[in-house]
Amino acid sequence: MSAPTPELAARPEAPVAAVLALGANLGDVSETLDAAVAALTVTPGVLEVRPSPRAITAPVGGPPGQREYLNQVLRVRTTLSAWELLELAQRLEQDHHRRRTVRWGPRTLDVDLIVYGDLTSDHPDLTLPHPRAAERAFVLLPWLWLEPEAELGGVPVAELARCAEDAPGVRREPPRRAHLDGPGRDVAGPDVVRPGRAGGAV
Repeated sequence: MSAPTPELAARPEAPVAAVLALGANLGDVSETLDAAVAALTVTPGVLEVRPSPRAITAPVGGPPGQREYLNQVLRVRTTLSAWELLELAQRLEQDHHRRRTVRWGPRTLDVDLIVYGDLTSDHPDLTLPHPRAAERAFVLLPWLWLEPEAELGGVPVAELARCAEDAPGVRREPPRRAHLDGPGRDVAGPDVVRPGRAGGAV
């Protein structure tokens, strides 16, 4: 599907910083987020991926009885257009068998484009910044952990996170450790994931 506006279709003259929000609560959610980050690192046009620490979050809306979610924010540098980045996000969801049957229902993977540089869009197929991100602690807190000085719509993310109603249901996942070179050597995952390197949690 072609982009609905020239602004969304335009590729930037220089790499643009964008923010993606990932979430999942079906299947092996850690493995799913690992796979999504790894796929982004080898996607042409994605030059850098910075993953946030992950958050364990209570469901917001949707049917009762859902499992907790695992959420993560990624800051990427890209030469893709905003529309191409949205299509990439949707392909990642499809690759993990996302089914949109119940609004805010359980999902294998949800990938949302939160901001794309300074671009604003009120098109219903891609609204930028994301219309609900400023109210969602499961987006704001991981983003804050990654970029303490980040702003959304000119407002500090830290301030937005303090006001988010769902903040009490969000807690930081303890860091996972990878054993390298045999027992006894624990090494945390990389802070920056560049093309050609597998992604990991931080």
